[in-house]
Amino acid sequence: MSSKQRKYGILLYPLSLLYGFIVSFRNLLFDINILKTHEFAIPIISIGNITVGGTGKTPHVEYIAGLLKYDFRIATLSRGYKRKTKGFREVNLNSTTKEAGDEPLQIKNNHPEISVIVDESRVHGINKLISDKEKKIQVVVLDDAFQHRYVKPGISILLIDFNRPLNTDHLLPYGNLREGEHHKIRANIVIVTKMPCEIKPIERRILEKDLQLFPYQTLYFTTIKYKNPVTLFPGRISAINYNFTKNKYSILLVTGIASPNDLINHIKRFSSSITHLNFKDHHIFTNKDIIKISAAFKGIQDENKIIITTEKDSLRLRETQNGNLLEELPAFYIPIEIDFLYGDKNRFNKQITEYVRKNKPISSIYSGKNR
Repeated sequence: MSSKQRKYGILLYPLSLLYGFIVSFRNLLFDINILKTHEFAIPIISIGNITVGGTGKTPHVEYIAGLLKYDFRIATLSRGYKRKTKGFREVNLNSTTKEAGDEPLQIKNNHPEISVIVDESRVHGINKLISDKEKKIQVVVLDDAFQHRYVKPGISILLIDFNRPLNTDHLLPYGNLREGEHHKIRANIVIVTKMPCEIKPIERRILEKDLQLFPYQTLYFTTIKYKNPVTLFPGRISAINYNFTKNKYSILLVTGIASPNDLINHIKRFSSSITHLNFKDHHIFTNKDIIKISAAFKGIQDENKIIITTEKDSLRLRETQNGNLLEELPAFYIPIEIDFLYGDKNRFNKQITEYVRKNKPISSIYSGKNR
């Protein structure tokens, strides 16, 4: 719970009760088929959460994209949060975050072989993909769609942040839940994300018990792996000239993500001095922000200093009109990926690939890898 939520809790709690009633009533309309759920003759995998922001949806979408892209024709579909465009749009390598949103653009940059689509209507987006006779899409991965009940997925994956358990949280706006914890019954797969690697077996068993999953639900645990820093502006500053394994840098950390704490803990491994400029999630950086970042960097009294940001933030920073102020500075972003704990990677891979293989449309079968 944020400091603002704690401060205004007495006012926000009644609003949470009202919000909870509205969400429950909406779900009831779907349950009794007044609001229609659409099924499609193509494998649909939905990834989403109940907690607002920061559960690791994008790296999990990218993991599944990487798992499937060489054997199936895959598309990812999301609404393209905070984009300035409307309707169905295919993301390409020349798209901007204003056209596509930062997360779809990141997925396209990392997986250029796949189709990345944004459409605020997932039903419309899937219908457009199915009707495209050239693409012959065999599987669609829906990003951030757990609450999007107009589409019935074949597999629904619910992500739960280890650091933010559902049973101790509350509904918006008093807490951070989009809907009540009991709605996790809609998930086929539950993944507890951002797990510490050193968790004790007894702690895992307690966590499993607290989740109270049903026999039809499969449980996995993933952790975040931080990759080597990448220069923010290719061709300017080379990461090769920097040693990120030693505690030798003063760092200006620039983030516009929901939960930066894990990244902060990671960079503490190679810095004992961190200055953090923390912007809101999906923040669109302005010229004023760039000037602020540049001034903050110059104000750090240490010759061994660098700028660190996230991969999503790097996309928006580079698009800012006077982002060139950062080009001559040692600025880097740290890509992330997920890894499965307890030897469950192969089990998860098998569950996903077998579902797609058994349900892919016959008309779309083709030979060889994606082109």
